[in-house]
Amino acid sequence: MSQKERIILGIDPGTTIMGFGLIKCVGSDMKIIQLDELILKKYSDHYLKLQKIFEHTIGLIEAHHPDEIAIEAPFFGKNVQSMLKLGRAQGVAMAAGLSRQIPITEYSPKKIKMAITGNGSASKEQVAKMLQSILTLKKLPDNLDATDGLAAAVCHFYNSGKIVSGKSYSGWDAFVKQNESRVKK
Repeated sequence: MSQKERIILGIDPGTTIMGFGLIKCVGSDMKIIQLDELILKKYSDHYLKLQKIFEHTIGLIEAHHPDEIAIEAPFFGKNVQSMLKLGRAQGVAMAAGLSRQIPITEYSPKKIKMAITGNGSASKEQVAKMLQSILTLKKLPDNLDATDGLAAAVCHFYNSGKIVSGKSYSGWDAFVKQNESRVKK
């Protein structure tokens, strides 16, 4: 009996650098496909950044055909403007996946760190080093946003089949059903 293969795209949303990690899973085996980042700091127009996020995410979807997307949920910071921009970046990446009917699951940064290192307060460096060990990565990227995206994918793999406290959407219909109070009629 052959085990089902699935590909998970992990996303670490950002408006300066957005991190992406793709893994292929067969049964309990997990292999890295790609670590990727989208450098956005060179663009001053926020709407152009959102367009680039959408296009890049669609490009990864078309190239690798992920079965699922795991995305890091924005954490609540002190700067409301930064939160708003980060939420928009996350929303645009989610819209790219939803436009292709790919199920999406959000994970809190603490849950991702806990899944990878066993410590919900781990640093980016600790998460990256643990991923390097788990997936036998030869070299870590200069920016750890890519490994943060990879961490979201690995967290999702570890949580597969478990009841997830994050929010999941399988398409626009599911999103609307779970967010009826936010939809204008």
